[in-house]
Parts: sequence; structure tokens; C-alpha cells
Amino acid sequence: MVRNTLGIRKSFWAVDWIMVFSLLPILGAGLVTMNSFTGSSALFDKQIAWISLGFILFFILSFIDFRFLRRTYVLVSLFLLSVFVLLLLFLVAETTKGAQSWFTFGSLSFEPADSIKLVLIAILAKYFSRRHIEIAHIRHILVSGFYAFTLFFLVLLQPDFGTAIIIFFLWFGMVLVSGISKKHLALVFCVGALAFAGLWFYVFKDYQKNRIINFIHPLSDIRGTGYNAYQSTIAVGSGEVSGKGVGFGTQSRLKFLPEYETDFIFASFAEEWGFLGVLLLFFFYAVLVWRILLHAMRGATNFEMLFGLGIAIFIMSHFFVNVGMNIGLLPVTGITLPFMSYGGTHLLTEFTGLGVLMGMSRYQRAAHKDLSKNELPGV
Repeated sequence: MVRNTLGIRKSFWAVDWIMVFSLLPILGAGLVTMNSFTGSSALFDKQIAWISLGFILFFILSFIDFRFLRRTYVLVSLFLLSVFVLLLLFLVAETTKGAQSWFTFGSLSFEPADSIKLVLIAILAKYFSRRHIEIAHIRHILVSGFYAFTLFFLVLLQPDFGTAIIIFFLWFGMVLVSGISKKHLALVFCVGALAFAGLWFYVFKDYQKNRIINFIHPLSDIRGTGYNAYQSTIAVGSGEVSGKGVGFGTQSRLKFLPEYETDFIFASFAEEWGFLGVLLLFFFYAVLVWRILLHAMRGATNFEMLFGLGIAIFIMSHFFVNVGMNIGLLPVTGITLPFMSYGGTHLLTEFTGLGVLMGMSRYQRAAHKDLSKNELPGV
């Protein structure tokens, strides 16, 4: 009886409430920014619905035992399903903004590339957890690269350059945290440079090349390919120290800043809240990542630890790429700001990642151990 009672309490308290409370200001900042210029925004109402659904999914997943993910056939099946879904896009998906990235069901759209990032994190966590001792062997970098490059290539063909970059960052980040020699790291960079050259000449579309060229010469075409980035930097800079106030951001209100509810929501927020507001926003993101890393370090096995690290890399990659493109330091790639930009697919993916991490925390240990006596056989 006592053990059952403790088990229930442990399940309840497995939800990291500090993590949850760090999410609330981030979600709130996105909603306030989204609704501050129109008074009544359809996207605002939809975003509330997606957030509510995301929290429901998060709490449900937090009570599930995810040790079944350690089984090889489960992850291989998920990987093959991911490849099939990406291939299916080329057959049935409509072209939207020049890319075949979405399944459309009436008024709802679903972007499978978002959820596929979680599959990649899980399969890389599985692969590296079994080979952490011999990770120095170059073949393990190549095999893990095969998993990542397969998804990377299919996403790039859509074409979705931003998501492809995130997939690369996920693979590269997990290779780094798994342990790699400097010699192999240099080799990876050389291979990456050669791959980029090949992509530049044979894969990238003209508009994607223009974005990269505009990154090098940001003021060369401010009325064309550099317009979005230029307006975004103006919005961020005009916020100064304390901001212009909620609803008084001229770049967004006067429609100079495009996509202020999605890709450039950070620039819109910075214009309204200023440098001090941005610092506060960064603080809550830092708390979120800290809690993710804390759970990763307490993982029951290497698989749980690496999965948690992968989720942290996922959040940080989106954060740095989005903020970087909003302040003119990185090319515009269409990457959303986690938990802040409008969109149901990316929100549900982010909540799912955190929910799975919470589910894993139900059987975490106070200190990490390489093996658990409860680990499933045959994995």
C-alpha cells in the first residue's frame, strides 16, 4: 500500500513544475505579441487552442513509461515510417510558398518534418548509447550520419532549408555530446564543406542562394531578398532599452515587418518590450534548458541521458537560429521560435518532446548509471 502510494506520488511529482512555470511567460509573450496589433486575432484564438492541446499531451505523456523506446525495432520502425511520410509528401502535398512540406486536411495543416526531429533524436540516442565506449571509431559517425542525412536530404528536396539545418544541428550536437576526437571533428567539417559545395551547385534553389548571399551582403538588396531581415533589425533596434510598449511597435503595426506572428515574432516582441524585456525572455528560456539538462543528467541509462540532451539541442538550435536571423546575424530560414511563434505542429512537437522527457523522469536515478537492471532485454 505504501509502495503504491509512493508510486502515485512519484508519478505526480515527476512533472517538473519549474519547467512548466518557465514555459508560461514564454507562451504568454507570444500570445501578447500576436494579439497586440489587431485587437482580435484569429491566430491568437487558434494559438490558445494549440497551447491547451499541447499541455494536455504533455501531461498525458508524463505518465507513460518510455522504456519501450530502447528496443531497436521500435525506433527502426519509426525511422522507416518517417522516411515513408517524407516521400509521401512529394506525391500528395500541395506546394505552399514554394515548398511541399504540409499535409492539408480541410482547414488544418500538418508539417511532418517537425515531429521527425524527435524520431531522429531518439534513434541517435539509441545508437550512441550502445556505442559510447567506442564512439571514437569513425564508422559510428558515418552510420549515425546516414540516419540524419537521409532525413536531411528528403527535407531539403521539399525544399525546406531551415528544417534541414536543424536536422544537421541535431546530429552534429549529439555527435559532440557523445564524444568525438578532434581529428574526426576536423574531418566532419571537411565533409560538411564539400557537402555544402555540392548543395550549392546542385540542390539549392535561387532564392535560397540569394538568402545566403544576402547574409554576406545584408544591405545589397533591402527591397528584395534582404527586406525581411532589414525590417527585422530595424524593429529590434527601435525597441531600445525599455521598448515602445505593447501594441505600439510601428514596424509590426504598420505591416513593415512581415510574419510578425511566426518567423519574426522575436523582432516584434523586442520592439515592444526593449532590451530589458528580451533579457527577461532569455532568462526563462535559460531556465527551460537548465531543467531539460538536469533531467538528462539524471537519466536511468545512456539512452535517456542522450535523449534529454537531444531535446536541449533541439530547443537551443531553434532558439539561436531564430534569434540570429531576427537580429541579422544569420540568414532568414523560416525557423520558428520555440513555444512563442504561431503554429500547431511545432508546438505539439515541442510539448511532446518535453512530455516524453517527463515520462522518462519517472524512472530516473539520482545519479546517472550506464545500465539499469530494469533495461529491456535484447536491445
